[in-house]
Amino acid sequence: MGCYGRFASTYDRLMSDVDYDAWAEYIYAMLECERAKRVVECACGTGEIGLRLAKKGLDMTCTDISREMLERASEKARRMGVKPVFACMDMRKLCVHRPADAVISACDGVNYLASPSDMSMFFDAAYAALKKDGLLLFDISSRHKLRDIIGGNTFASDEEDAAYIWSNTYDDVSKLCEMRLTVFERRGELYEKYEETHIQRAHSVAETENRLKKAGFELIGAYEAFTLRACDDSSERIQFAARRV
Repeated sequence: MGCYGRFASTYDRLMSDVDYDAWAEYIYAMLECERAKRVVECACGTGEIGLRLAKKGLDMTCTDISREMLERASEKARRMGVKPVFACMDMRKLCVHRPADAVISACDGVNYLASPSDMSMFFDAAYAALKKDGLLLFDISSRHKLRDIIGGNTFASDEEDAAYIWSNTYDDVSKLCEMRLTVFERRGELYEKYEETHIQRAHSVAETENRLKKAGFELIGAYEAFTLRACDDSSERIQFAARRV
């Protein structure tokens, strides 16, 4: 699993084009429909989704495997005046003190589960963390996106104080996409270079649905992200909604 160590310092700058307000509203609407108030977020990153949900009055517990990402999320929470609970935790080993109304994960958290068994571990842990009829919401970058759009390609960005090169390879046997990040971060008059490697798995819709059902969930829907339309083979991001039964 990628854990975004050093890269936490530049992550927000390089994700500045993401409309987190709209993303949080989309998730909030699903939670509101189910009247979910006590929510656990897995792979919360720097808190862009979870803190917005906390601002709306939800009782948020935000977890991530990266302490560096949680530190940045905590700094943001203080500035925003919200007080979610933060916990450093592997989503495959999610553990809560009392059952939640919902477990959520956004922005590829589940793609970092690099094997079908890892995915099953997360689904089993989420099931145990939820109360009866509790909601599980998560998205994935689709197999089409990781294989056909990202895999085999190199991307670059030049920001004011940082630049990165993102080289990607995709293996069609393992369904793994290896992302090699080279970051140049300004330090005074010079730039400091560092590298990280992240691996995501291109989970198919069918296997994701099957493993949800094996864990005891009832599938509510697999949607084109940010809509309630059914996903299809051209979908780049897929939003899943499932209920513990």
